[in-house]
Amino acid sequence: MAGKKFKAAQAQIEKGKSYRLSDAVELLKKIAFAKFDETVEVTMVLGVDPRKADQLVRGTIVLVHGLGKSKRVAVIATGDKQREAQEAGADEVGGDELVEKIRGGYLNFDAVIATPDMMKSVGTLGKVLGPRGLMPNPKTGTVTADVTTAIRETKAGKVEFRVDKTGVIHVPVGKISFAPDKIVENAKSIIDAVIKAKPSTAKGKYVKKVNIATTMSPGILLDAAALGA
Repeated sequence: MAGKKFKAAQAQIEKGKSYRLSDAVELLKKIAFAKFDETVEVTMVLGVDPRKADQLVRGTIVLVHGLGKSKRVAVIATGDKQREAQEAGADEVGGDELVEKIRGGYLNFDAVIATPDMMKSVGTLGKVLGPRGLMPNPKTGTVTADVTTAIRETKAGKVEFRVDKTGVIHVPVGKISFAPDKIVENAKSIIDAVIKAKPSTAKGKYVKKVNIATTMSPGILLDAAALGA
């Protein structure tokens, strides 16, 4: 049944056409067929070589309309910073004992924040957190002494974008139940952030392709030129 629904949705997308973002979102809402509140995701194909350190594209942005759910945040810290994290609304707080718990397989969280003094211990979790995109990093603001701000931003809808080894970025921009203008604003802010993060060493066309899709739907090609790409 899902195969038929997917094909029916695909049939409503004009082949070879690149849509303006607002039109694509309206169409996406029209063709959505899943019985759950699907995540809307933007995919960008970039003209970079991720194997080169100076062409890694990554960053964070707080989406003005959030992602439709509050993230579960784990904070690895000691002393007063643990109390600060608890007061700021962290869902899991601990020091070396939390590191051991995670090493043992505990992963009931969506984001991890660590204070700089704990990174020696947190560094041992690379194989557990790295593949899941959860490893704290100073560049994304998840290694910081200001745990209050980090927690609040994460829960408010802070998302990280990072180019994968094939030169592609996948970023969630909300839920299909969001009003169209909210999806458009979230998506545009992500696209703008990726464009601004263009490495100075990148040659040729930087943004090769942009599309938007839900968890279950076919992708809709966006007009990159209209997006300023």
